[in-house]
Amino acid sequence: MATWKPIVAGVDGSPQAAGAAALAWRIAGTAGTDCYFVHGAHPLLYAPAVADFMTDADALVDRQVESARAQVVAALRDALPPLAQNRVDVRLGRAAAVVVHAAHECNAGLIVLGGKHHSTLGRWMGGSTAQHVVRTTDIPLLVTGSRPGPITRILVAADLSYAVRPTFEAAARMARLFGAELRVLHAVEPLPVFAEMPMVLDDAAFYDDSRQQFERCLEPLLEQVPAQAVLRRGHAADALAAEAAEWGADLVAVGAHGKGWVDRLLMGSTTERLLDQLPASLLVIPVPPPAGERRPGRAVRRARLARQRAAGGTVL
Repeated sequence: MATWKPIVAGVDGSPQAAGAAALAWRIAGTAGTDCYFVHGAHPLLYAPAVADFMTDADALVDRQVESARAQVVAALRDALPPLAQNRVDVRLGRAAAVVVHAAHECNAGLIVLGGKHHSTLGRWMGGSTAQHVVRTTDIPLLVTGSRPGPITRILVAADLSYAVRPTFEAAARMARLFGAELRVLHAVEPLPVFAEMPMVLDDAAFYDDSRQQFERCLEPLLEQVPAQAVLRRGHAADALAAEAAEWGADLVAVGAHGKGWVDRLLMGSTTERLLDQLPASLLVIPVPPPAGERRPGRAVRRARLARQRAAGGTVL
């Protein structure tokens, strides 16, 4: 079995960060790997820029870093043992960039952050550190729920794209680590309606096709790790949130791929909507598209529509 890479937790003075730090430390201890804690402090001044008229600029910067570190450690005192508190690293810069850079420095396999809910306006104005990291990282990210506790049930999102296998494998690895149950959900979203497309798609046939694809997709995965399969109607974020609440999932795993930054800014991705509404912690697995597949799921959608036409599932 492959060993776990180091874990990096982004921390600040909030209760959410303390909960995330405790979970990161627990995962690292169970997996037998290193865990580091990083805080990004907004620089009050840039020493080289003021060196000509401020002789003690470097000392002031050092004082800011030490002050920030003391505050963060104080906030983590009840969540982490002294050994972990000594690993808090404070760096000047934007929090998301600092955390991602630190994770790459130590070749981390997981970033852990505390979840903070934001409205649509909040995302438009800048969003949370977690949302910024989701948009930029190529390292798996775990964003904790409001009360992170033991991980006993893990819900996996399956969108029938190339992201299914790496997402399932990451969730299965976490499940094996904690002896957790696995459940895999695919949301059959409403069929799109296009004014310029003079045909009606058969909803029942579409649902049945989705079920068959879901079963074929999971068959090779479930040979190694047992999991329950669930099919729901509805938009992905809503279906995942509802299933997580009803089943009592502690962690939801999703594959992150697809939309460009303009799409995410204007309407948000499924992952970013889950950050706002999900009752459980969220494990985000970045999955790069395979060569020749510019938009995730495009080939799946083309094949599905072709099968419906061949089966007489469209009416002109």
